[in-house]
Amino acid sequence: MISFENAKKIVFDSVHIRTAEKVDFMDGMGRILAENIFSDQNIPPFDKSAMDGYACKKADLDNILEVVENISAGDKPRMKINKNQCSKIMTGSVIPEGADIVVMVENTEKVDQNHIKCFGNNSKYNICVLGEDCKTGDIVLKSGTLLEPRHIGVLATVGATSPLVYKKPSIGVFVTGSELVEPNMIPEYSHIRNSNAYTILAMLKDNFFEASYFGIVPDKKEMLKEKIIENIENNDVLIMSGAVSMGDYDFIPDILKEIGADILFHGMYVKPGKRMLFATYSDKYIFGLPGNPVSTYIQMQELVIPFLLKSCGLKSKENYLFVNSRKMK
Repeated sequence: MISFENAKKIVFDSVHIRTAEKVDFMDGMGRILAENIFSDQNIPPFDKSAMDGYACKKADLDNILEVVENISAGDKPRMKINKNQCSKIMTGSVIPEGADIVVMVENTEKVDQNHIKCFGNNSKYNICVLGEDCKTGDIVLKSGTLLEPRHIGVLATVGATSPLVYKKPSIGVFVTGSELVEPNMIPEYSHIRNSNAYTILAMLKDNFFEASYFGIVPDKKEMLKEKIIENIENNDVLIMSGAVSMGDYDFIPDILKEIGADILFHGMYVKPGKRMLFATYSDKYIFGLPGNPVSTYIQMQELVIPFLLKSCGLKSKENYLFVNSRKMK
């Protein structure tokens, strides 16, 4: 039996950061960057209008202005703005040479077909300057960033369509207990529905992990041993619930010793989750969670999910706390 703080240290010190791979940026949701992402251009790449309005010279605002052209987004201005001239301009369009302000449409009125007059408060310039957001070569996303929808847009903006991200572990999940039945069944006397597996699977999914579910394994040692061996042969991480306490049918600790797994701790001075087990087998990881549903949830939250995120390149506890706060909003 060890302290919870020591247990956390053992779990997190056991992490080996996974190797990286290139993915299509639209498959990047929930992945963690393994590289810094740099901007390949100035953003914006030109001085552009922040408003629908008229581009002109600030010095001419009190005068009647001649409209010399209309500039739509994507168009290249053809006319230079001279004294007492302006161009009608749409949001996102290139500012024509000679203009230093964009007056909002709302602050103008037509004098005739080709002339306007400005009025109201025109103290804002309404121009987004070249490189205002970032410059060529600037880091726009740091290695270790957990990619969310807002980051996918940043990747698209800078043309990073094949980012390098950390690989995810393959995860196997099963629960133990001869008293368990699946949720779609009506329990007979002395049986209960299996909730722990679905709590585990939902928490994994909520943190962008996929897992293979191997069902309910009854309290039979040979069946449990077979299922454990199958899982650790085919997965990087095994998560089990039940059969880790001190009862006559809690076979998992003995099975792990028999197959040569290294049990790093079995039991913590903490409630709930006192009898949790953590082991390694070669380069595989094994979490044995107690059968109590609250214990399973708490230790998934405190140890298993942070371990998995760290193995995928999440840099710090603060980043993990950010992930969770995002979900609670």
